[in-house]
Amino acid sequence: MPNSDLLPALLSKLYENQLALEASILELSNWVEQRGSADVAENVRGALHTIDDNEEFIKLTLAVLMSPD
Repeated sequence: MPNSDLLPALLSKLYENQLALEASILELSNWVEQRGSADVAENVRGALHTIDDNEEFIKLTLAVLMSPD
């Protein structure tokens, strides 16, 4: 893989990791809420909202970086 392809590939893998972490943290927040800590769960979901807000921009940017010139 040429060096010019490494950055988009790296960013793509980091994005996949970010989504996996988001999903696992959401599962944990659901577990916390079921055990009576609704405030903590809501705070966690609020923080995860940033990932959702940035998701479309990240996907579009990766598509541009990975497209042939």
